[in-house]
Amino acid sequence: MAGMTASRITHDDLARAYDLTGRIGTALESRVVGQDRLRQTLLIGLLTGGHVLLESVPGLAKTTAAETLAAALDGQFRRIQCTPDLLPSDIIGTQVYDAVEARFETRLGPVHANVVLLDEINRSSAKTQSAMLEAMQERQTTIGGKRYPLPDPFLVIATQNPIEQEGTYVLAEAQLDRFMLKDVLDYPQPHEEAEVLRRIDAGVFLDHPEPVASLEEILQLQELTRRVYIDPAITEYIVSIAYVTRHVDQYLDPDIARLVEAGVSPRASINFTAGARAVALLQGRDHVIPEDVRSLAYRILRHRVLLGFEAEATGVRPEQVIDAILQAVRTP
Repeated sequence: MAGMTASRITHDDLARAYDLTGRIGTALESRVVGQDRLRQTLLIGLLTGGHVLLESVPGLAKTTAAETLAAALDGQFRRIQCTPDLLPSDIIGTQVYDAVEARFETRLGPVHANVVLLDEINRSSAKTQSAMLEAMQERQTTIGGKRYPLPDPFLVIATQNPIEQEGTYVLAEAQLDRFMLKDVLDYPQPHEEAEVLRRIDAGVFLDHPEPVASLEEILQLQELTRRVYIDPAITEYIVSIAYVTRHVDQYLDPDIARLVEAGVSPRASINFTAGARAVALLQGRDHVIPEDVRSLAYRILRHRVLLGFEAEATGVRPEQVIDAILQAVRTP
């Protein structure tokens, strides 16, 4: 059955998908200099309907990237600045009493958009963060006992600053697990930073980006992504990676294994599968190869493999543990 599903993706389907994702990528590149991995991460989130967590210091074009992506799709964009006093109703919406009509009127919150940027999500309280769980997972909000579906496509891009910790609330594991990908952004190279200055002088950022795709085309891309073929051997490879994270004492060096407190949930395997299909489609293929899976390992596992205090105290990064996990699993 899986092979039949893959065969339905024609050469024309692949060509259209490659052209469309290329146009969106070019739109992002016009306003976001460098950050190639960030562009791919956003496209994977878009193709799969998965949400993205971005970690970096301020000023690395996260807001610009999110806004440009929404504009390229001709979709609605909303930015929510998270603060400790932010209430759930500030995000999902609330009911307001209309004295003239003598009735309550529902006003939808900013989460009702195609691309939602949650800036510094870890500055919002646990109660407000939990309000996002329903929106991110169920694709709906509940106001006054009534459910309101969110637009389709719907993508949440959340950011957090790894340096500034005062006045922040650590994201719970259940909240982190709702994010398909976590990407860590680096400072630009000198030539990239110089290009940013040149584009500012040229007024590039003053113009509103023109749409290069429609929301309907994105929904078609998402449907096409789900049809990309994944061989049973690669499915077993993904499951084996998840299994090793849960039994590190059996597969990893004891010095590394003792740093891991908990492995990943099945949601990691689900996201590996969906993400690998998106990577394949972005590269013009109708099937997944092992490199597609490996290219996602950091982004899917770094916020799910829970490391203990000793890892932080000794300066061991999640990526080092993930490398050891990948080395313990045979590549098909």
